[in-house]
This record gives sequence, C-alpha cells and structure tokens, in this order.
Amino acid sequence: MKIGLFATFMSPISTPAMIQSFAQSIEEIGVDSLWMGEHVVLFDQTSNPYPGSRDGKLPVPEGGGMLDTVATFGLIAGCTRRIRLGTGITLLPQRNPVYTAKEFTTLDWLSEGRIDFGVGVGWCQEEVEACGYSFKDRGHRCDEFIEVIKSLWADSITHYEGEHVQVKAARMDPKPVQPGGIPMIIGGHSPAGFRRAAKYGQGWYGFQLNLEQTAAMKSELNRALEDQGRSWDEFELIITPPYGITKDQVQAYQDLGVDRLIVHLGSQKPDRIDQRLNLVSDLIEAA
Repeated sequence: MKIGLFATFMSPISTPAMIQSFAQSIEEIGVDSLWMGEHVVLFDQTSNPYPGSRDGKLPVPEGGGMLDTVATFGLIAGCTRRIRLGTGITLLPQRNPVYTAKEFTTLDWLSEGRIDFGVGVGWCQEEVEACGYSFKDRGHRCDEFIEVIKSLWADSITHYEGEHVQVKAARMDPKPVQPGGIPMIIGGHSPAGFRRAAKYGQGWYGFQLNLEQTAAMKSELNRALEDQGRSWDEFELIITPPYGITKDQVQAYQDLGVDRLIVHLGSQKPDRIDQRLNLVSDLIEAA
C-alpha cells in the first residue's frame, strides 16, 4: 500500500516558497502522492453542510481562501520529479469540460505523466450555481463531461452530442502522457457515485472514512464493479482516513484492500508540519 498526503493549501500561509519547500520535503521522505481539494468560492451560509467536518463548516482561516488546484500543481510539478499529484476532488459539474480537459492534459504533459484526476459532483449548491450551473442535474452533467473529456484525451477528433455539452469536430493536443489517458478517480458515496466510478473510473476515492466505513464502501463498489463486468484487478481503492491514524490502523486498511492511503496533513504551520511528517515517515515504514 502506498502512502500519500492530502493538503488544503490556503492563503495567506501557503506562500509559493512554503509550497515548494513542502513538496520537495515530502518527496524526499517517500510520500507517493499529494492530493488537493477544490472550492473556487466560499459562503458564510450554505444550504448543505460540509460533509468533512463535525460542524458542517469548511475549516478556512479568516481572510484566507483555498488555492486553485491546477495552478498549484503546476508550481509543484516544476520543483519535483517523482511525486504524483491528484485532485481530491475536482468539482467537475461546475466546470467547463473542454477547458478542464485542456488544463489537466497540459499538467500531465508538463509533469511527465504524474497526474491523477479525481472527480466528484460536489455538495455546495451555492458554489455550483455561482459557476453558472444548476445543482439538481449535476450528476447527469458530470457523466457527460467525463465522456467528452475522455474523448478529447483519446480521440484525434471529438464529436459529442449530449444534453449538457456539444462538441463538433474538435482536436485537442497534446494528449496525456500516461497510456490510456489520465487516471480518473471517482468520488461519491451514493449509488450513482458508485455506478459512475465503476463505469468510468480507474479507482474510487473516499474521504475521512474509518475502517468500518471503508469496508462498507468496498461492498458497495464490489456490486457496482460486478454490474459493469469489471474487477479490482483494474481498479484502485483510495482512502483518506480520519486524522488520528496509527501504524496499526495502516495495516488494517491494507488488509481491507486499500491501495493508497492519503493521510490528512492538517495544520500548515511550520512546527505542526514537521511533527506530522515525522508521523508520515513512520506510516510509510509501516506500509
């Protein structure tokens, strides 16, 4: 099992120098991959609670905001050589799919094939609507956007006629460096999310899941993969566990069949980062 890190880089603490130094440090200690979440705008009040915290609020410092994943990964790709870079997750139904395909194939080209494209439908209605889309049909729109992105990455000429997107005789180059295109890692805990992962993805990403929750999610994914005539031989299980992960729990996740464990970094203050990376080094040894 491989050990990665999930980091929510936020202004003002996440300066260019801090991000580059951090990325080089985790590459040196053997971290396999670095994952970032995405929110382009934030709201003081939302219709739905944030599912990743107890109080339903995004843990953002006053006056700060989340850095863009594409731009940040471009910076990191330029100062590292081995570490993989994954989105956990890209909120695809609120993005332009053609621009998204271009951004990520360019990242893959410039990083020499180190990109994982994590995809989900998102939870924040206000954010989806601020980006110019409706919230209720985001799942169907996500499926269409995935299909057109896959075509732009793989086909010399793309023709796509959908309800939400139409592309006629379009060419996109460069193509992704990775054979078969950039791996799509699909998130989502609903039956639709499991179906989407099994149909389109090379893996499934679950966030803040303990061992019992991971086992339950794997059972759902088993059924979805069987429905699509697929097996775990061609599919990855990628999990971010709760913050207080131990070495014994690392082994337990591995026994469940987790392929990559993406440990939450937490605080980005220098002293807290040093403490966390010491633990991550121990977890890499345990894995």
